[in-house]
Amino acid sequence: MKVKDSVAIVTGGNRGIGEAFVRVLLDAGAARVYVGTRAADGADHLAAEFPDRAVPVTLDVADEAAVNAAALACPDVNVVINNAGAFHNQLLLAASDLSAARSEMEVNYFGSLAMCRAFAPVLARNGGGSIINVLSVGGILPVPNMGGYSPSKFATHAMTTIVRAELAEQGTHVGCLIVGSVDTRMASHVKGQKESPEDVARAGIVAIEKELREMDTDQFAVTMRAAMHRDPAALERRMAAMVRVKDLSTGR
Repeated sequence: MKVKDSVAIVTGGNRGIGEAFVRVLLDAGAARVYVGTRAADGADHLAAEFPDRAVPVTLDVADEAAVNAAALACPDVNVVINNAGAFHNQLLLAASDLSAARSEMEVNYFGSLAMCRAFAPVLARNGGGSIINVLSVGGILPVPNMGGYSPSKFATHAMTTIVRAELAEQGTHVGCLIVGSVDTRMASHVKGQKESPEDVARAGIVAIEKELREMDTDQFAVTMRAAMHRDPAALERRMAAMVRVKDLSTGR
């Protein structure tokens, strides 16, 4: 699989890692990138910068009908980047209700699954292609202070493996990125060193072209994976201690 001359769709493509993916794909020679965004005018700045190559598509991945409509509107896609995500910064038990956890599961898991289901036939017609699910360290390491976000990414991590098996016969590569600390609006509350979204997107290009099953995109992700294997009990204690920095009466 080569990114050059490919046609991609990126969910949540109007900012952060999604926008970086749009730019990096086009820089790598993609013929066209459909920029999925919930707001009708959310990707106008990219369309203006890359006329006829960055094509806005109104797309809410939590709306199955909208996902199916996007698949009909983008029949030439051979690369799917499932990047759209939700993180509500609530604890599981201290949150006032289940709405935050349900929303995170709906967007992060069911949204990515809906995209895989809708675009699998499109990819088959276009030679197989590639699906990349943008995950998180929270998808391989339970992070207590991330509430429903971490479980939703765990679910998507498992789904990636299952979809890979289901799409093997049609020649579709299915991989995922394990992303650590990145300089985006979603991670604005995180302190310390952060990687650039563009570096994560470049890692995604490598994963596509080398057909990698799973790739850690940055040093933080590599470090956390190593810590999991070195002393999982100690790491769990460190993660549990992070809950104490939140107000358990509000979940924040």
